[in-house]
Amino acid sequence: MTYETYTNPVLNADWSDPDVVRVGDDFYLTASSFGRAPGLPLLHSRDLVHWTLIGHALERLEPADEFRSPRHDCGVWAPSLRHHDDRFWIFWGDPDQGIFQVNAPRIRGPWSRPHLVKEGKGLIDPCPLWDDETGEAYLVHAWAKSRAGVKNRLTGHRMHPEGTAVLDEGKVIVDGDRIPGWFTLEGPKLYRHDGWFWILAPAGGVETGWQGAFRARDFFGPYEERIVLEQKDTEVNGPHQGGWVRTRSGEDWFLHFQQRGAYGRVVHLQPMRWGASGSAAGWPVIGDEGAPVLEHRRPDLPAGPPAAPATDDDFPGGRFGRQWSWTANPHDGLATQHSADGLRLTCVRTADAHDLRRLPSVLTQRLPGLPSAVEVELELHSEEPGARAGLAVLGDAFGWIGLQRGTDGAVHLVHRFAEAVAERERDAAHPRLAPRGRARLRIEIGTGARCRFAYDTGDGLCYSGPVFAATPWRWVGALLGLFALAPPGTGHAGAASFDEFRISPLRPL
Repeated sequence: MTYETYTNPVLNADWSDPDVVRVGDDFYLTASSFGRAPGLPLLHSRDLVHWTLIGHALERLEPADEFRSPRHDCGVWAPSLRHHDDRFWIFWGDPDQGIFQVNAPRIRGPWSRPHLVKEGKGLIDPCPLWDDETGEAYLVHAWAKSRAGVKNRLTGHRMHPEGTAVLDEGKVIVDGDRIPGWFTLEGPKLYRHDGWFWILAPAGGVETGWQGAFRARDFFGPYEERIVLEQKDTEVNGPHQGGWVRTRSGEDWFLHFQQRGAYGRVVHLQPMRWGASGSAAGWPVIGDEGAPVLEHRRPDLPAGPPAAPATDDDFPGGRFGRQWSWTANPHDGLATQHSADGLRLTCVRTADAHDLRRLPSVLTQRLPGLPSAVEVELELHSEEPGARAGLAVLGDAFGWIGLQRGTDGAVHLVHRFAEAVAERERDAAHPRLAPRGRARLRIEIGTGARCRFAYDTGDGLCYSGPVFAATPWRWVGALLGLFALAPPGTGHAGAASFDEFRISPLRPL
């Protein structure tokens, strides 16, 4: 079947700060993963419209001890993906440590351990360039004011050709404070085209900003600039920060994000061309003369079958799929593998069971960007009073529904939530008996990420509590989560098993 047009977003979930590269006939994309592990997701496409998740480049964050507990808005910020010298390279900034890179001979790895290229606070959004014309290597990065005290500027370095270190102290090559009306300049992507050094970089903030382009004959400047993509009269707010890619036939395309609140940063595909005349001569023209498109002719590439990153999971062999990440570096005892289908999570003992935001043992995936129903089968195997397990919507505020072993020895269906300012959860509905110790759990996510919780303990579907509005973290969209917990103590506290995890379309509430 031939698809003549596509509709944005092409990735309708929180694939934040995307960057893209073509190798042969294949396109690869990575995105920010912040404090989750594994991190640096790797996506693949043949047509730039349909993408599948094929793995991760970062098994765990380093230093490992720094990420034993959740640091939801820290970790991996705005990576750049490149292919050079027959290797894949990913550079990213950790705002508290500096600029890291990993590399691999193949996209599926094995990937090297993180290497610190430049140490420092507030160094973010790095992008390398190996200049085939001169043999020089360069690196550009932005600044996080929260750590460095400065922002709205881009710093350039000469870089060791092996990507291991910068070779100078760096120079501010673009100062956004000197450009009237520009603020929060960040997220640079560095290219060489038509004899110019090009930096594609957003400004103006994630919800309201625009995409800028800068060009200079010399890497260290001076650069001239212009806005090449902005909201104009469309519904696509803050269209910016992404990557340019050229197909084998010479078509140019730009992938960028749109901030959508609790849904995070969804990814759009925009046509791109190089202006041939008038004021646009030599400059990139993105979208419909600088405005984002919602529907457009497909790239001139062989049409692949409809595909999207996986969400459903039957946990074959007791293992979870690539779509899942822990909220911090994993440690022994989080999941018990077994040969039967279904995932068995150990009830992790913790004094923080009242606040899911503090726990490294929550297994998460992205909130879907369209109205959806999320379901999972849960059985609690723990006899420990206070042991619990459930299905959560996790963000700056959170809500969950699940099972808990009571002090009376019975298993209860519980539904709890916490506001963003609250330090602990409280009941969203009165607990109910779950005599079989198992339940089918359901969250219906409507427009505006309004969530309605429900359960079935054998007597049919029942709704529970009021509607809960999902919220993002500061930089991360809301997450779906599975967990199993127990009160502090000694010895094994039992486990919970999850099966038949499903996400299906839902008509808006």
